[in-house]
Amino acid sequence: MSSEKQFSAMDTSGYVGFANLPNQVHRKSVKKGFEFTLMIVGESGLGKSTLVNSLFLTDLYPERVVPDAVERTKQSLKLDASTVEIEERGVKLRLTVVDVPGFGDAIDNSNSFNNILEYIDEQYERYLRDESGLNRRNIVDNRVHCCFYFISPFGHGLKPLDIEFMKKLHQKVNIVPVIAKSDVLTKKEVNRLKSRILEEIKENGIKIYPLPDCDSDEDEDYKEQVRQLKEAVPFAVCGSTTLLEVKGKKVRGRLYPWGVVEVENPEHCDFIKLRTMLITHMQDLQEVTQEVHYENYRSERLAKASRNANGKMANGNGHLAKEEVFEDDTNEKDRILKEKEAELKRMQEMLAQMQAKIQAQQN
Repeated sequence: MSSEKQFSAMDTSGYVGFANLPNQVHRKSVKKGFEFTLMIVGESGLGKSTLVNSLFLTDLYPERVVPDAVERTKQSLKLDASTVEIEERGVKLRLTVVDVPGFGDAIDNSNSFNNILEYIDEQYERYLRDESGLNRRNIVDNRVHCCFYFISPFGHGLKPLDIEFMKKLHQKVNIVPVIAKSDVLTKKEVNRLKSRILEEIKENGIKIYPLPDCDSDEDEDYKEQVRQLKEAVPFAVCGSTTLLEVKGKKVRGRLYPWGVVEVENPEHCDFIKLRTMLITHMQDLQEVTQEVHYENYRSERLAKASRNANGKMANGNGHLAKEEVFEDDTNEKDRILKEKEAELKRMQEMLAQMQAKIQAQQN
């Protein structure tokens, strides 16, 4: 009886209850966890690995061996993807960092662009195939959501390599320019270099990731934070995983004969701003990847498939061409079904092995 009274009271109060929908979405997202792929590109020796380890307080490259100059001349460019599960206050993040060791070290770097473009397209193609397949519920999103492009602090702006790289990739991925090892520059030099880089980006028609504008109903603190983040682009950073004692407290920083550069001090570098940008706009980076870059790839891919089909139809053997298209579709479906059957068979074998082990333990 008391429960009936409770329901009647709720019904007459003018409160329906769909205001709790955001809480439901939040709980579901937290339970499922989040996926994010970050690509880091830049010349050797700019502190890319150190910065990523500093950002996420983890060691993504525990067994990495840095090659010497002779080994670098022999090695070909290959992309190195490292995945780590990070959990913070019950929220799980599956972070994949794609590094490009050896980028910019060769005399001819044209292949560097091709390998990176191929990798990004491969992830889009895999996602498109999974999206069109039978197992749509459990798609693993390995698409590159953000690319930190590291710029050397020792020049007077962008190098031809920097401009060429960003021109080739700005339509494929969200590019965030980063001035590496900015602690070698004075504040005046940092500001001058930032202005020069932004001018060259504009002159060459390069589109970097635009931080979204705030809504009018956002609070003033958040608006001020976004304004400061926009002004900080390109982010002048330095990274360190070393703990030092400064004025009685532990800080992560770099020790010089004249003092300590504190990584997490906004007066010393933009490390905090870069991390804030990445964390507070992680969802937006994923949405831009889905709604802009992936949709562009998907539409181009479907248009190309349609042109190929029309070309076959127009070659004077219309019926034969239709049969070929149908046969291609059938072969693709058969291939997917075979993959699923093989996966199911493998799971059944694993289950049988586990049952056998349990039975052996019981005996």
